[in-house]
Amino acid sequence: MTFSFQAPTALEYFDSLVKSDEEFPLLEAAASIAQDEYPELDVQQVLGDVDQLLARLKRRLPADAAPLQRLRALNQFFFHDLSFGGNVNDYYDPDNSYLNAVLRTRRGIPISLAVLWMELAHGLGLQARGVGFPGHFMLKVTLPKGQVVIDPFTGKSLSREELSERLEPYKRSNGLVGDFDVPLGLYLQPATPREIIGRMLRNLKEIHHAQEDWQRAIAVQDRLVALFPEAWGEYRDRGLAHAEQGNSTLAVRDLETYLAHAEEALDIDTIAERVAALRRAES
Repeated sequence: MTFSFQAPTALEYFDSLVKSDEEFPLLEAAASIAQDEYPELDVQQVLGDVDQLLARLKRRLPADAAPLQRLRALNQFFFHDLSFGGNVNDYYDPDNSYLNAVLRTRRGIPISLAVLWMELAHGLGLQARGVGFPGHFMLKVTLPKGQVVIDPFTGKSLSREELSERLEPYKRSNGLVGDFDVPLGLYLQPATPREIIGRMLRNLKEIHHAQEDWQRAIAVQDRLVALFPEAWGEYRDRGLAHAEQGNSTLAVRDLETYLAHAEEALDIDTIAERVAALRRAES
């Protein structure tokens, strides 16, 4: 008897990681995103590289180090000794979202830096969470005497006043002032692992759409659909990318899925017209 084994595709592997919210493997799922750009990437090697960093960091600390001491040691190690920080020279480089590249260059965007930092923080036993702060992903650490909010782009701890100042443009543009204002704490709610991966993918989605790189956009959309199978707008966006790429049959399938579920969306008529045009082109 012969047995055949076929390795899963990068998308199938990602899909298996994000099926359940229980014990969601954030670091592994985030690292696997890069397999679209780096098909030969060994995700387990990326995880091993982070483990090695954690081992180096732990050797610097006594076993009974207080939480604040652990936090200070982590920030010194990550932001100063290793020089991780924001890629201010090429913020929209897709490599900033690929953890293997961020580990190599020590440069990234807030959310990719935050994922690596959080893995080290959890390894030290710190209560650290990511925060989907408007326009700029943040880190929040709970200590015995209160909370610390850190900008993963710079490593700087931010006061309530600084956070409120950063929020002002967002609040004004969305009418969240006066009677419609809400407490700062609502903007500092922890993000779930699924939300973090979604934000990473949508960052890449914006980059690929801006560059009209439809092949890469479709690969990102495939992951978004796997991550959020009932986010019907992602089917629409994948269908439109397929249409731009000339994949009419796949475009129609996705756009019709969207039309079947997004009954009250404002763009229903526009999408229906696009479907009709695609069908005419196929006939």
